[in-house]
Amino acid sequence: MLNRSHSKILIMTAVDAEQQAVLRGLDGYEGADVQLAGVGPASAAASTATALARAGQTADGPYSLVLSAGIGGGFAEVAGVGSLVVASEIIAADLGAETPDGFAGVDELGFGSPRIAVADELAARWAAALREAGLPVHHGPILTLSTVTGTAETAQRLAKRYPGAGAEAMEGFGVAEAARQFGVPVLELRAVSNAVGPRQRELWKIGDALQALEQACAKLPEVLQS
Repeated sequence: MLNRSHSKILIMTAVDAEQQAVLRGLDGYEGADVQLAGVGPASAAASTATALARAGQTADGPYSLVLSAGIGGGFAEVAGVGSLVVASEIIAADLGAETPDGFAGVDELGFGSPRIAVADELAARWAAALREAGLPVHHGPILTLSTVTGTAETAQRLAKRYPGAGAEAMEGFGVAEAARQFGVPVLELRAVSNAVGPRQRELWKIGDALQALEQACAKLPEVLQS
């Protein structure tokens, strides 16, 4: 459950363009701090942990929720370009080892779990609110990878390994792990700029994705307050 004793939430984006889209969507909403996480799970984890630690030392107290937000690749059969994905769980999809039989995740190796649960009730409410607003949205797993997928073969393997995955990006698991360490609920949102697979930059719709990110964040305050 969301801790309402301190209503401010922490939103982490990788780059400035995402941060500005989120801020435009929030339109002056004072219940959120929007900070830069940097690119990749390591930078995202370190930046988020630093922000959470600093907040714990202020008079306002700790954040009640952490959100990893930005654009990313979408699995074409699940989430098309310009659509939104609200995470049902956050998965470190390349955290594991290569074996003669293929990839083995850290859970199969006995080293923990590559999955972090989200604030599921809140995620479901946000997805429903976006759907009611007429925005295309998928509520399903979001994958975190340190190396963005660049081939159709890898995209197919990921889709098979993680059924229902809607998107991939580079920061979610890092943000989520920092939140988990501090005992703070987490969400992830991705606006789809391109299909997961071959890197065809000429087909990317970054502007459309940033607009979708803005629209999704415009609905966030009412979801948090409902």
